[in-house]
Amino acid sequence: MNELFSRRAALCGAGVLMAAGLPASRPASAQAAGAAGMVRGVAGPVKFSSGTEAPRTPAPHLATDCHHHVYDARFPPDPRTQLRPPDASPADYQALARRLGTQRSVLVTPSTYGTDNRLHLQAMRELGPERTRMVAVVDTSVTDAQLRDMHEAGVRGIRFNLVQAGVTTLDMLEPLSARVQAMGWHTQIHMLAGQIAENEALLSRLASPIVFDHMGRVPMDKGVEHPGYAAVRRLLERNKAWVKLSGAYMDTKVGPAGRWSDTIPVARGYATAAPERCVWASDWPHVTEPPEKPDDAALFDLLTEWVPDEAARKRILVDNPAILYDFPRA
Repeated sequence: MNELFSRRAALCGAGVLMAAGLPASRPASAQAAGAAGMVRGVAGPVKFSSGTEAPRTPAPHLATDCHHHVYDARFPPDPRTQLRPPDASPADYQALARRLGTQRSVLVTPSTYGTDNRLHLQAMRELGPERTRMVAVVDTSVTDAQLRDMHEAGVRGIRFNLVQAGVTTLDMLEPLSARVQAMGWHTQIHMLAGQIAENEALLSRLASPIVFDHMGRVPMDKGVEHPGYAAVRRLLERNKAWVKLSGAYMDTKVGPAGRWSDTIPVARGYATAAPERCVWASDWPHVTEPPEKPDDAALFDLLTEWVPDEAARKRILVDNPAILYDFPRA
């Protein structure tokens, strides 16, 4: 892992993928807060998000949303997939970022498009390569030249969605993990907690770092007692894995009425065990949650329950994403 950190530091020092820095078009209130090290969000409606208020908690400067998607009907879905969400554009996402006060983000190609990464590569250019990274979906037919091209564009990982029907399979994990590890990339995995527990030995063998989606999809009525949670903790503590503190609505049993309080032991457990290996994400536009969408400001504020210490939250929102996704260091 030290070699990976050195490689990323060298890349950042060389200015790979940097353009002209953060835009100067933020609202004046956000600029003033940013100068003080914190950025207050701007209230207003956002597509695919309920509520209109900004979070009560200001975001630290260069806070990063490490998982969101875009959708566009001009790009055909893969016939092997099932989810067909409505259009959600980069401009729609920028409205969310203004509301939350986040300044960097990570696009993730969703299952809908199979291995067609064109839409998200285009969106990364629109959102700005100096403040956007991407996780792509590939299969074993991908060429080394294609991987190199994606790296130059800003891709820093590949995703396996083994929950929704898609185009990646368990047997592709080891060969693809080995190929992307040589580029300093990670392998992002969306599995249910039971699948993680069943495949812990395989996951332990992967060459690249692992990033678990949505807290490892632990059913929150079982929480820290679930064997999938224990498997993720073991991989975290062996420096094999990272965890996205996201998707509070996916496996909660109390829901927004209970302010997703049953997620706190799991998220806090990860953040306590490995604060240097957790990142935060919105999962916008919340395609698994029709028709009522969650309040993204409330989800952002939930992070203060998951991680009460402000310095640890800054690490999760700013420092860890800079390492994992090869952003320029502030």
